[in-house]
Amino acid sequence: MTVLRVPGARLRHGRVSLALSFFVQGAVFALLVTRIPAIQDRYGISDALLPAFLAAVPVLAGVGSVGTEQLVKRVRPSRVLRCAQPVVCLALLAVGAVGSMAQVVVALAVFGLSVGALDASMNMLGVSLQRAYGRSIMLGFHAAYSLGGIVGASLAWAGAHWQLSLALLYGPVVVVLVPLALIVGRWFVDRERQEAAGGEEGAAAAVAPLAMRLLLPLCLVMAFAYIGDSTVSNWSAKYLQDVLGSSEQLATVPYNVYMVTTLLGRAAGDLGVRRFGAVAVVRTGTVVAAGGFAVVAAAPGAWAGMAGFTLLGLGLCVIVPQTFAAAGRYAFERHGPGASDMAVARLNIFNYVGFLIGSPLVGALGDAWSYRGAMLVPMVLVLVTLVYARSFGAPEARYGDGYERPRTADVG
Repeated sequence: MTVLRVPGARLRHGRVSLALSFFVQGAVFALLVTRIPAIQDRYGISDALLPAFLAAVPVLAGVGSVGTEQLVKRVRPSRVLRCAQPVVCLALLAVGAVGSMAQVVVALAVFGLSVGALDASMNMLGVSLQRAYGRSIMLGFHAAYSLGGIVGASLAWAGAHWQLSLALLYGPVVVVLVPLALIVGRWFVDRERQEAAGGEEGAAAAVAPLAMRLLLPLCLVMAFAYIGDSTVSNWSAKYLQDVLGSSEQLATVPYNVYMVTTLLGRAAGDLGVRRFGAVAVVRTGTVVAAGGFAVVAAAPGAWAGMAGFTLLGLGLCVIVPQTFAAAGRYAFERHGPGASDMAVARLNIFNYVGFLIGSPLVGALGDAWSYRGAMLVPMVLVLVTLVYARSFGAPEARYGDGYERPRTADVG
């Protein structure tokens, strides 16, 4: 099987540029979701209509991911990413600057579709670049995304604190991020398919059909991980305040702690994969995440609850990047780089499935039963990952660590 053959310096440049792209996406997405109340107020969106707006974005993102699977059969993922990222940034600005509800509907639709293309192509490049390096680097890209999320959420807090309009908040950020996205896109590395098939036309070469049933275990893991993640992002503040009796100020802390521990866990996660293997890291992360949910459900007070959310960040953070890596590696081993891109695009859809299911599921169980009991449901779903943990191992581990060695020297 032919692997990526490019100079080590170019690989390093590609790695840095892709990490910056992940960072930009994390910041932009955080700026949108943390200012949803302000968006609702600006356009007079009713509480009854708001869930439809919130659901539409991940649904359209799923459509964008499906479209990207077809698009990259003829266009390199790097080109998709270079086009999609500025569109996402400009759509964010439009959400804050347009003048009517009809216009914001269009802006959110563009945001959703382009985010789907962006997420899919970004992870395609990450999986491809990891394969070129011959060792785990995927968690580092997602750490950059987490860092971007922290920066974006901090900017959103500053905007709310200084009572800036959405246009004044988003405008300067977009002015910085769009040129950054265009510049870093020049150094993306994804010439793998040209090496394998010969020339630009090789990107359109036929790829053997990829059976969805073979990816199903990883798709379930992805969905369950995002159910856990959306539980934290949507319910941690309410849970701490209403169930554990914390103050309003303290209730804002768990999600920030969760974001920081996610960043730290991902920053160190690649070293764990290199030392112990992907299967061991995923199993450990699953157990830690399940333990976090158990602590949250049984917590006698707010500080114990925050300890549980801290464990959740450390546990959940490793699962999603490794799921993308496992799907891409599995497809590549059987059908080549084109199939790897297909697998990543399909898997990416279940990111949005989990996001859509998680918050309503916990809310419905909390209202009908109890919020403590509701926290046990994502715990059980996350534990399903243990059943499928072997899926994270390489199907053809030629070198014992699950990664093919690159045909290049001096990779940093």
